[in-house]
Amino acid sequence: MMSLVAALLLQDEVSREFVYVADKGLTSVFLAGGFNGWNKGATPLKVDADGRTWRVTVKLGPGKHSYKFVLDDKDWIVDPKAEKNEDDGGGNTNSILFIFPPGYETPAVAGDGTLTLGAIRHGKEVSWRNFDGDRLILKLRVRKGDVERASVKLEGKLYPMRSVASDEFYETYRVDIPNQAGKGQYRFELVDKSTRFFGPEGLSETPSSTYSLAEIKPFETPDWAQGMVLYHIFPERFLNGDKSNDPANVIPWGSKPEYYNWMGGDLAGVKQKADYLASLGVGGIYFNPLFEGPSNHGYETTDYLKIAKHFGTNQEFADLTRDFKKRGIRTILDGVFNHTSVDFYAFKDLREKGGNSSYRNWFFPKSFPIKVGENPNYEAWFGFPSMPKLNLANPDTRKALLDVPRFWDKNAEIAGWRLDVANEVSMDYWRDFRKTVKNLGKDRWIIGEHWGDGSGWLQGDQWDSMMGYQFRDAALRFFVDKNLDAGGFMGRLISVYESYPPQVSRNLMTLLSSHDTPRFKTLAKDDDLTLLAATVLLTWPGSPSVYYGEEIGMDGGADPENRRAMTWEAATEDNRFLKHYRTLIKARAASKALQVGEPQIHHAGPDIFVYTRQAGKSVAVIFGNRSGEAITLKNGGPTFGRAALRDVFTGERINLAEPITIPAKGARVFVD
Repeated sequence: MMSLVAALLLQDEVSREFVYVADKGLTSVFLAGGFNGWNKGATPLKVDADGRTWRVTVKLGPGKHSYKFVLDDKDWIVDPKAEKNEDDGGGNTNSILFIFPPGYETPAVAGDGTLTLGAIRHGKEVSWRNFDGDRLILKLRVRKGDVERASVKLEGKLYPMRSVASDEFYETYRVDIPNQAGKGQYRFELVDKSTRFFGPEGLSETPSSTYSLAEIKPFETPDWAQGMVLYHIFPERFLNGDKSNDPANVIPWGSKPEYYNWMGGDLAGVKQKADYLASLGVGGIYFNPLFEGPSNHGYETTDYLKIAKHFGTNQEFADLTRDFKKRGIRTILDGVFNHTSVDFYAFKDLREKGGNSSYRNWFFPKSFPIKVGENPNYEAWFGFPSMPKLNLANPDTRKALLDVPRFWDKNAEIAGWRLDVANEVSMDYWRDFRKTVKNLGKDRWIIGEHWGDGSGWLQGDQWDSMMGYQFRDAALRFFVDKNLDAGGFMGRLISVYESYPPQVSRNLMTLLSSHDTPRFKTLAKDDDLTLLAATVLLTWPGSPSVYYGEEIGMDGGADPENRRAMTWEAATEDNRFLKHYRTLIKARAASKALQVGEPQIHHAGPDIFVYTRQAGKSVAVIFGNRSGEAITLKNGGPTFGRAALRDVFTGERINLAEPITIPAKGARVFVD
């Protein structure tokens, strides 16, 4: 008899009231957080009759939620009454709210015969069920420590599942079933004192409902992007190779970076360093915006179809991308499709003609005439008047923006796009964008910018990948803040890996630093720990991104200090950082395991971690030690039945069954 039904699963979401009591008069208060894409205009609070108390009630699912209040459209503050405040790893502090699923009032005890229904989930999205080649992957979420074991019953055969990830709330079980053709029915069996069955109609005491494999939609990400190393260039600060295109107010190379100064970096400079980039071993170049615009960072676009004159010409760019392609290096452009500059032709027309402009519906004007300045009378990104937000729901706007990837694919053989503030653009637009780009070539790569969980955009209909700030956050907490031990660090990495389909995790743009963050080395204040973090970056699954200068040990604080001019004089053969990066990138390129291998945690003590990567017969074993003293593991590490594996740093072949010494603040990396 069916005892519990699927309707119970809808109890996940609960209503939460957020209250802010102001100590001064305010015109507006908004709630922004991970649950609304940090969109400061998405969730307004309403003021009580007292004129001071602002409230809003939102529905939130179970989990850990980060948020802030936005006062008068400009001041971001933590909640004075928050349960907890926490650093986000980028120098900002957010308020934290924990919402526990129904049934968490009592402890979870495996074997007590009681299951917490609010925690059990298996969805139809690709993060829950997915074909990776001919391998079927199924996942089930339960409350941590709540069940004795879990299995999948597929076409009469029982397949045991394994626990692969857990956090404060949940435990994820997974099973990989080879040689599946996409047909058949399945359900889950949960053992906790007795056996119960889980299907689309919920949990039952007897076998009942089943899921169909025929419902699973294929999701392919570009093979070339999986596991390759990406090099991230902020073009204005890479190298000044052609002084004839310098802005009039250019300052000497290496001067103190400021928000509005220019040092003359250009495409000619990148071309001059093509041999250097090839020798580093990278497989792709990601450029911050190159299009015509007024700013040194390029995120205010005036003309999407023209390379900015201070960088060069369209032809120079096309020649550069084709030269890179011959070297086995692909080019990724930064697409800023959320907003433009105020001189973009459509917004310029709106400024000049007001309500009579034929481009009125391209943006979000609040009144006329348009006034560019503080507190703009139009919607702008983060309230910055220089970045008016595009209305991508307007058909004409959408068509014009979708013509941009077509143009550059035709004129410069672009391999892919990194999408700026991509979580603030409608998913409907990204679905059209994916169709447009993939029609140009199925191997085109699409990477969204998002700093949290990107599952909603990584279902096969929008992005292929996203920027790996979740990786960076875990690395900061372990190596810099040291509020995670090795078990917590490895746990976070594996949880992120398991939260996406494997073909997504293999091409996630993992990173330690970017143009939007302080450089990792500056935060760590320790070269050894910085190199150890780089070792994990370059041996963990994904498509690791190296921010220009990271490979030679450049420093840089918060923006604009993180955009200093490249210190080419430090790029010498005896540079410790450069040697380390080259060694690991070369090892990665030669090892299928380090490129696309599945990760598995072998050991995680307070400071020591050991994980493996395996792809078919190719294997890799990585040892890391955060502590200030060398540590010897008497029982060695996993051997995969090999007599010896090769140390990538020394070339020596080592029997991992013997004791292994891991240097202080260092690593050992072994491949077959």
